[in-house]
Amino acid sequence: MAARTDNSIVIDAPMDLVWSMTNDVAEWPRLFTEYAEAKILERDGDTVTFRLALHPDENGTVWSWVSRRTMDEATRTVLAHRVETGVFRYMNIRWTYVQEPEGVRMRWEQDFEMKPHAPLDDMAMKARLDRNTRVQMPIIKAKVEAAARADGQGKSGTDGSA
Repeated sequence: MAARTDNSIVIDAPMDLVWSMTNDVAEWPRLFTEYAEAKILERDGDTVTFRLALHPDENGTVWSWVSRRTMDEATRTVLAHRVETGVFRYMNIRWTYVQEPEGVRMRWEQDFEMKPHAPLDDMAMKARLDRNTRVQMPIIKAKVEAAARADGQGKSGTDGSA
């Protein structure tokens, strides 16, 4: 059995800003509240391999893993997967960015399957990932929109004047 999450949010900021801020992996600890560290291990064109580490959990455990993501700016699509799968049999992630009248819709889809010995089954992990994504997306939205306001940019990338 496998599971899938599908979450999105509309960010009222120019596409280029949304794209650049959300794909700057080295800056993710400032963009996401869950990450303590993002270490770039290798860059090869539009592909980056990196290690993410979470803040310590209630038991003091720091969870970390290596992922690889390839960004296609022309199609505004990112494909990623965990290289170190940990408790997952596999984890594949797709981010897409679509311009809408209200702003940029950023969508995250995660396809995964848990290993048999994992502390959570597929459905419990799906619930956890959905819950966490619904916390992180509004935080990212607020930070990107604040950066857009600081730059004097509206959703179309202009100064907002007619």
